[in-house]
Amino acid sequence: MIALTGVAPAQEPTRTVAAPVAPSLAAQSLAGPSLAGPSLAASTRNAHPVMKLSSLNGPVTAAEINSFKSYIQTLTPAADNIGNQWAQGHSGEGTKAMGLVYEVSGDQAILDRMIGNCDAVLSERNDLAPAPVGQHVLWTGGIDPAWPNNVTTDPIGTGGEQGDPVGHLANCARLILQTPAIWHTDVTTGDPHGYGVTYLDRAKKFVAEADTAVDRHILARLLDLSHDNRQYFAADSPYKGGQPVPWNQQMMFNYGFENLAIAHQLLGDDPQRVTKYDQLVQTSVDWFFSEAREYTDHAGKTSYDWGYAPDTRGEEDNDHGSLDTAGLYRAYLTGRYHITPAMMAPFANTFVDVMSKGPGHYAGRINGTDGAGNSAPTSYVRSGWLLMTEFRPDAYQTLMKADFPKGTTTADDQFSRALMLKSRRNKPLG
Repeated sequence: MIALTGVAPAQEPTRTVAAPVAPSLAAQSLAGPSLAGPSLAASTRNAHPVMKLSSLNGPVTAAEINSFKSYIQTLTPAADNIGNQWAQGHSGEGTKAMGLVYEVSGDQAILDRMIGNCDAVLSERNDLAPAPVGQHVLWTGGIDPAWPNNVTTDPIGTGGEQGDPVGHLANCARLILQTPAIWHTDVTTGDPHGYGVTYLDRAKKFVAEADTAVDRHILARLLDLSHDNRQYFAADSPYKGGQPVPWNQQMMFNYGFENLAIAHQLLGDDPQRVTKYDQLVQTSVDWFFSEAREYTDHAGKTSYDWGYAPDTRGEEDNDHGSLDTAGLYRAYLTGRYHITPAMMAPFANTFVDVMSKGPGHYAGRINGTDGAGNSAPTSYVRSGWLLMTEFRPDAYQTLMKADFPKGTTTADDQFSRALMLKSRRNKPLG
């Protein structure tokens, strides 16, 4: 199976890692969604054990998978998407992590927990959930199939965070569809919402409802594709109306589109959708690489500089840069969008050669400078950057030790991506 992890955006956390603890970064104050790195602000985690690596080297172990399984037993799905809970909040990050670790391990209990989260996020969609969670009139004038992250504004806006719930549904469906042995068995945890008794039924429901959110909100109103299929926000959107979608938010939309393309291809039910979704991702990927500026760094290697959004100058910040690279890496792993290792390597060089200032000191911007907020330096390696060690194996030990000095963490994005790196460096579990 193709390793696909979700990477996309919301409020920045106070990360709980073994040591040292990363600084809390203030969420961006935006008219619409707040879209920075993974959030720990929500009360959707109960007391929970740490996740522990058996070692930095060697294949993924049963003990590592079991530590993750113990951890996810402590998670409770968010009750809504307020504060981007289903984007980079606990439930969004947890759902992506479950998908990735299932892909590494094939452990059905992990898939079942992911299905439970997807049942929850679908049931909380604005057009399906009763008030006060749902039934809100959005900026479009309708009760759209969307997941508003703030219902106190007038009008109620939407933005890139809409890609993540769609991505969760499509990613879960893809994983089921890539596991045909379970298709015609009943979902172990039951069918509390009437979304489908068997695994195959549930996958088809998730795909259909993800398409509904795309058809009736994302492509119908939120995105303007009239610029050669490039992602712009609609001119009348209260959030960044008429502007190009920032890169990290394009990665959120792409998370949904690429998984829907694969799911429909596996179902063999709608080749036109496969083509449409693939074209949207390909256009986004091509646009990014056309704007990223290559240069030779001080180590003599090719690095990249790029901005927060298309048509902006460079100096992307560490936080959003991690989200950008994670989203591009996810697309790379599909093998569908003509991204080569040679195209990914400069991201790794950017972090290793330019942003790494010394042990426990990583620059707040991709050009090696520091600022405040999302541009503040960190004492740890954000997980999107950690993924880039695939293309700089000489830096793997150093960066993994920076994030796992004692081998433990309570950050599920960090742990799941570390397992994926181990899996790709060695033989997968089983």
